[in-house]
Amino acid sequence: MKQVIHDLIEQVLLNLQQSGQLPADLKLAIQVTPSKEPSQGDFASNIALMLAKLADKPARELANLIVAKLSGHDAIDKVEVAGPGFINFFVTSGTSHSVVHQILQQGEDYGRSDLGKGDRIQVEFVSANPTGPLHVGHGRGAAYGATLANLLAYVGFDVQREYYVNDAGRQMDILATSTWLRYLELCGVEIPFPSNGYQGDYVWDIAATIHRENGERFQRSNDQVMDKVFADAPEGDKEKHIDDLIANAKTLLGEADYRIVFDLVLNTLVDVIRSDLHAFGVDFDEWFSERSLADAGQVESAIQRLTDNGHMYQKDGAWWFRSTDFGDEKDRVVKRDNGQTTYFASDIAYHMNKFERGFDRVINIWGADHHGYITRVKASLSALGYDADRLEIQLVQFANLYENGARISMSTRSGEFVTLRQLREDVGLDAARFFYVMRKADQHMDFDLDLAREQSSDNPVYYLQYAHARICSVKRQCDQKGLSLSLQEANLNRLENSHEQQLIKQLSLYPERVQDAAMRREPHIVVNYLRDLANQFHSWYNAHQFIVDDVELRDARIALASAIRQVLQNGLNLMGVSAPEKM
Repeated sequence: MKQVIHDLIEQVLLNLQQSGQLPADLKLAIQVTPSKEPSQGDFASNIALMLAKLADKPARELANLIVAKLSGHDAIDKVEVAGPGFINFFVTSGTSHSVVHQILQQGEDYGRSDLGKGDRIQVEFVSANPTGPLHVGHGRGAAYGATLANLLAYVGFDVQREYYVNDAGRQMDILATSTWLRYLELCGVEIPFPSNGYQGDYVWDIAATIHRENGERFQRSNDQVMDKVFADAPEGDKEKHIDDLIANAKTLLGEADYRIVFDLVLNTLVDVIRSDLHAFGVDFDEWFSERSLADAGQVESAIQRLTDNGHMYQKDGAWWFRSTDFGDEKDRVVKRDNGQTTYFASDIAYHMNKFERGFDRVINIWGADHHGYITRVKASLSALGYDADRLEIQLVQFANLYENGARISMSTRSGEFVTLRQLREDVGLDAARFFYVMRKADQHMDFDLDLAREQSSDNPVYYLQYAHARICSVKRQCDQKGLSLSLQEANLNRLENSHEQQLIKQLSLYPERVQDAAMRREPHIVVNYLRDLANQFHSWYNAHQFIVDDVELRDARIALASAIRQVLQNGLNLMGVSAPEKM
């Protein structure tokens, strides 16, 4: 209906331009929005207010001119000019009621569209370093990314979901060495554990696996391990200390044995992450290895391409990317004076790889602490010859966990954190997924464990699911009474009270809200819509009986309730939340 009104206004404005009543060069940015008050109609447009100055006419005069030229349409009952120049459209009741039959016919496809026209979009999200199990901080990015990908696919994009495995960086070396040191303890070799090492229980578990499978093959003495190692904090430097331990681990074990330890640590944790995400309702089409970029020569290829394009220079033995030419605050090192490439070099190669795979648009979902990284990555794409605007960065704020009114402190390095698995097992998958997407992703979020556990109307996901279950209960009661329902043939003109009119209008907005959420990358728009729909339904349910003696009215009300149930289910599915039939 919104599009019908848009097209009617557009035709009038074009006719007014052709007749000379409006300037020919006016840009027609027509906005049609649902009215908030029934007295103001079903839809409204502020086009007259927007064009008044450019058309050199008072807004109300222009609005009356537009209304006078509007051609009739069966779906529109009347059109009024209100206030300083708003145009209000009243839709015929039969037209508005038709959405109920449309929903019942389309079922789970109601709200789907071909807006994306099959354009290929890659959504890369989570991508946490495999240095431990996923914690609750990662959960928000996982829920947001998965829901956004679902929305984009729902409106017609060809979506690929990807996890970038950081398996080639210093953090993985720290973890591998930390695990080896725990392994040495199991062998009876006592070595002071580095303050900058990974200390979680999972490190002990992996070390025990290495010991069980390899015996004392990787055992070395305390003197060998600590040879020429810089002192640890607080007397020394914890960074130099851990780097020296890593260097000794690689030398003492040799390339082959160090790789055995490293890969066992990596593969164990990637498997844990993959399993936890699957249980969280999140699966990926591609798990992309950072290490594969170097192995395939793509890092060197990207550097060479930047060099050939004149965007690299050498200084103090290192190679620098001229990112300041593209708006960055300073140039960036891509290859150190020792010949080793930087994290940034891998990121350049990774994004080059993404666009070489033919995606029309790439969406990276990063933690908010990566905000300063955006400019340099986009700069590298421009320098490589790509349109940097095809890369979107969506930032997700960390989620703070609260219980009994107090914030739960967490530290990944010390191993003191609540895992995503623990959260899911505690509050349930539905509450976890729903709570994470209730707010705009770039806003701070406080995750209230006590509220998430509640089985009451105070819990927003419970309240929403309860609406779905209530409708299923009505259908079961009809079955138990042996009532024969004719929902597709129901006389919807019997839906006359204000609750019903409001609900029908709300149902008609669902496709638009889904499209808005997808295109604005804001899943919480659908959350807010569903909460409003559930609230309106509960008010209606509490005020009116559905199973009444008047068969025509009964079928009309249950048809409307069934349409509400379908939309609730469709929206919950997008968020990875179940729609229970009983509660």
